[in-house]
Amino acid sequence: MVALLLPLMTAAQADEVGRDGGHRHHPVQDQLLHEKFYSSWHMPDNPVLSCCNSADCYPTEVRYVDGRIYARRREDGKYILIPSQKVERNRDNPDGRNHLCAPPPSASLVDTVYCFALGGAT
Repeated sequence: MVALLLPLMTAAQADEVGRDGGHRHHPVQDQLLHEKFYSSWHMPDNPVLSCCNSADCYPTEVRYVDGRIYARRREDGKYILIPSQKVERNRDNPDGRNHLCAPPPSASLVDTVYCFALGGAT
């Protein structure tokens, strides 16, 4: 049922993902702001571990399905479930956008989320 609610990627979106790789979601004017935020961000459910860096973290789009948050993974456009324990609640994000830290789908057999920040004050 969830799959039916999620939009399909168009050929142009798929091409955009493949062409520009990791930095297509980091506008030039935001790169320093994002790098500063990501470099000091730690996992909400395990604060001794880093959320990674700008290679794994990026602004994203979200969908709500049955009260759950799904964030769009940049590499394949798939909306992945955000576990509630991975949602940042103790710090605002730098630009009011949603941010996801997750490995690419090729790096894990399951949809893994390191950290997630909901847009606006959290």
